[in-house]
Amino acid sequence: MFYTLLEAAGTAGAEGSVPGMGGGMMWISLILMIVVFYFLMIRPQRKQQKEQEAMMSALKPGDSIMTTSGFYGVILDIVEDTVIVEFGNNKNCRIPMNKAAIAQVDKPEAESSVEEEAEDKKEKKKMSLGKKKED
Repeated sequence: MFYTLLEAAGTAGAEGSVPGMGGGMMWISLILMIVVFYFLMIRPQRKQQKEQEAMMSALKPGDSIMTTSGFYGVILDIVEDTVIVEFGNNKNCRIPMNKAAIAQVDKPEAESSVEEEAEDKKEKKKMSLGKKKED
């Protein structure tokens, strides 16, 4: 069917037009559609896959996570593709689950470093205001 469409597009055209020009334009538009499809669909998906793999490889015990079903927990142990997660305040609720079920990792170190930077900026601002008052 696709071949007949290509053949019809190559032979169709107005009188006096150069034969074969319609087919060439069709190939260019087809290639252009493939390139657009790549940049809109395939490339972002690969980027997301790489980010997911990086997140999975950076997992360690003690990380707070959120599962794909929306449960929050803390990783206790990692064995190959399985993680043992503790949910809630109940220390007896430990569930082994697949690494692929982890949707998000919350790093407490990253949050504390952001807070420290904000405090440093406030202190610098206070110091600079103090110097201006002395002058």
